[in-house]
Amino acid sequence: MQARVNLPVRSAGTRLSFAGRLVLPAVAVALLAVPGWAQQGQPGAAAQPAATTVQPAVAGAQPAVAKPASEPYVAEATGNDVFIRSGPGTNFYQCGKLYAGDRVQVIGTQGTWSCIVPPVGCFSWVSMQYVSINLDNPTEGKITGDNVGVYAGSDFVPPMHSTSKQVVLNRGQTVKLLGEELNDYYKIAPPQGAYLWVSTQFLQPTDRTTAVKVDPNLVAAVKPGEKSPVGDANSVPKTDLELYYALAEQIKAIQAKPIGERDYAAVKAKLTELAAKKDAGRAARYAEYTLKSIERFELADKSAQELELQKKERSKTLEKIDEARVANLAQIPDYGKFAAMGKLERSSVYDGGPIKRYRLIDDSGKTIAYVTPTGAAAIAESEKLVGRKVGLVGTIQPHEASARAFIEYTEIAQLD
Repeated sequence: MQARVNLPVRSAGTRLSFAGRLVLPAVAVALLAVPGWAQQGQPGAAAQPAATTVQPAVAGAQPAVAKPASEPYVAEATGNDVFIRSGPGTNFYQCGKLYAGDRVQVIGTQGTWSCIVPPVGCFSWVSMQYVSINLDNPTEGKITGDNVGVYAGSDFVPPMHSTSKQVVLNRGQTVKLLGEELNDYYKIAPPQGAYLWVSTQFLQPTDRTTAVKVDPNLVAAVKPGEKSPVGDANSVPKTDLELYYALAEQIKAIQAKPIGERDYAAVKAKLTELAAKKDAGRAARYAEYTLKSIERFELADKSAQELELQKKERSKTLEKIDEARVANLAQIPDYGKFAAMGKLERSSVYDGGPIKRYRLIDDSGKTIAYVTPTGAAAIAESEKLVGRKVGLVGTIQPHEASARAFIEYTEIAQLD
């Protein structure tokens, strides 16, 4: 029967900072207090004792503290299958691997462990309930709560068991979504201040005269679209990794353009060629990962363009509706000027008399009033409008003989 491990409660931690000292996020140091944790559910965890001494999770315990490097520098992996871990020790779960020649940014050390900026392929987890997706850019999410923990991700540990907290985010901050979700968690690119660890014995500093100084709060070392940690953007690539870094610079330049002007075709062709090289090693894997990222970029751009087009079409439709409304209002007669409205019929009661008279009836055929035109225009128009719905401009007075109203009108207008 599989052993059950009761994981410690996730607690808030502090972020790495270069303002005088380097403080690790609140990682899962409490795991050391659980017997056999390194052998239970931690893929890749070695059985040997931890390389560094980490304080157990007791009341008042302080987070692990790393000694900052004199300045951030670039280091190169000296072996293959070098585990990247969520904390400074083999007790912490693995978050990926490095291969000989891979380069990473080192920002500090603790004992025999180096604190690094997460390289391409690494990711983090954040709870879905605290993220609102940006509809204009589906790859971007906004944090909707305070003190929201972000946890180091691993392909071998589910989100709820990923207990190494890397950073705490607050309301309004943004994260980059990687298009996957699991157990109510979003997979995201490691946000600013999220770091991982590698055993220092497997890292060799590169020539520091050529290493580029880096911001310790960069999101990732060679994340697609971010500046490469090594090399000159204007230099000719000499290795497959340098070629990849140069292509990453081109992607960043493309993303700086307006959405309608972004064209990844040339970069995709070169990345596809690099990904197909059998001897390209890690560079091929970087290229393959980046091609998938570009697919997400293009999908997000397409969605944004379609949304913008829908907004324009909606705006045009609303304009047409408003124009039609104004035109219809202009065609509506001013009924307020009429003394009465109804169907004009000849009057059999007064027909043949010296004064031409008509009667005005409603839709049911009931007589509303007896009417007579005054003025040449009204007299001339009245006979033409017999049987039509009309409006009369005139004066109303009682008609005692019929017990109805009597209207003398000076103007008649057809209403139907």
